[in-house]
Amino acid sequence: MLAIPRLPRQRPFLAPFLVVLLGFLITACAGTAPSQPEAVPTAKEAAEGALPPEAVATEVRLVAVGDIMLGGSAAPEMEKYGYDYPFVHTKPFLEGAHIMFGNLEGPLTDHDVAVEDKQYVFRSPPDKVAPALARAGFDIVSLANNHTLDYGVTGLEHTMAALEAAGIRYVGAGRNAREARRPVFLKAGGATVAFLAYSLTFPETFWATDDRPGTAFGHERDVRADVAAARAQADLVIVSFHWGREAVTELRDYQTLLGRAAIEAGAGAVLGHHPHVLQGVEQYRDGVILYSLGNFVFGSYSVVATRSVLAELTFRDGRLHRLRLIPLNVNNPEVVFQPRPLTGSDADEVVGTLQRLSRPLGTYFENRDGVAVMAMDDAPDR
Repeated sequence: MLAIPRLPRQRPFLAPFLVVLLGFLITACAGTAPSQPEAVPTAKEAAEGALPPEAVATEVRLVAVGDIMLGGSAAPEMEKYGYDYPFVHTKPFLEGAHIMFGNLEGPLTDHDVAVEDKQYVFRSPPDKVAPALARAGFDIVSLANNHTLDYGVTGLEHTMAALEAAGIRYVGAGRNAREARRPVFLKAGGATVAFLAYSLTFPETFWATDDRPGTAFGHERDVRADVAAARAQADLVIVSFHWGREAVTELRDYQTLLGRAAIEAGAGAVLGHHPHVLQGVEQYRDGVILYSLGNFVFGSYSVVATRSVLAELTFRDGRLHRLRLIPLNVNNPEVVFQPRPLTGSDADEVVGTLQRLSRPLGTYFENRDGVAVMAMDDAPDR
């Protein structure tokens, strides 16, 4: 609400003049159509100078998805249908966000020398995948995972270069530990949003050190320090963790420890990846921990990773206001690397799974037409 300045006390001899002036204004405005409410601009409109900076919305809408890897078994389909193909059915949901975030598994590189002694290695063509991600609307991706260095430091360097050329920011990896832990700041919805990302997954040789490139490892002391430092410079902090066990819904103790530590240090939300299946959600203090978002587009024909969600997080004044989880069909033998929003009983089943997994964490979702919804105003106190 705009503050109305108090006018100085008028001298008595000005009163008749003001009465006449007021009557004139009322007469002039008679019959005029009522003014329409002012549209809330997007951050892009404000940045382009279409509206003054003070008119920028204070609401930030973040869309987050799970693991993305457009190589592997998906490569033949991508070559056949193009690299925009995976996002056809989800793009309407992606386009409504101020910021889009995902976990990019595997380097974007044509380098053909893979690391040794690793069972699964992935890579995707940089000149095709990075532009496709940009067209789909992705603003930032995490590189803090167990596949980022599948093709060595060269593959990491190619990935960073390809993302930069496409205008996509990346977080969680770098030429040394300091770079890997460095936050990325984005302007959106009238706010400054900081992103941090960490990997708790092997191989250990992928973790960056003072003099070795790689991913940021999530030591609790580092997470707390990094989040607090980022929060001092931003209105909102988002933290991504690559953690947990693959294909398992049960949490490991360190997931709860680190997730809560991030929120305690000032994060508004924690986004988890790696299990490839959904895990529970915990509303903790003023934030939320999504322990695993599952897959989004992942190049394998897994019979386990069949359902996931697209998360829509709305923040007002730097605090979580509402969380919506839209169920997705990611069963690749059926959807062929093209995730599709679920409806009807299929969507209800996913919402039921989220309710069951989250209830032990003290978190409750409402099923609203096949979408799991948590409004912070309605959530129980923790």
